[in-house]
Amino acid sequence: MEDLFRSYWWLLFPLAWFVFGGFSSFLNYRRQKDTLKLIQTYAERGQEPPAALLKVLERPIDADDDSWHSRRDGRPGDGSWFSVVLFGVMSAGFAYASWADIYGAQEAFLIVSFVLGALCLASLVSALRSGGRGPRA
Repeated sequence: MEDLFRSYWWLLFPLAWFVFGGFSSFLNYRRQKDTLKLIQTYAERGQEPPAALLKVLERPIDADDDSWHSRRDGRPGDGSWFSVVLFGVMSAGFAYASWADIYGAQEAFLIVSFVLGALCLASLVSALRSGGRGPRA
């Protein structure tokens, strides 16, 4: 069991991200469901629900923070320049690790570098297509 953990300890990070994402989605689902119950209560009484309550329903169910209204509603280019820099720097780091043959895993680092380079180029194309605009405030 200890050998299994030693070999695959890094899988804890994507698994934790997956569990956290699922839990966050579940909480957002419950928020939407409770809001609909409350609106139904207002409708049964024949009253108009407050505007703030209706605004909660405008929030996407998979929104992960409270800045959803300041985003560009999922249009291409959201955070593209950040992605260009992030993937570019990571690609360069893995290319260096491949060149220096760190841990004797030159081929693996080279593959990761190519994949991150491709993601960098895809993000660059997306950023250029969106006209370089940042998120709306």
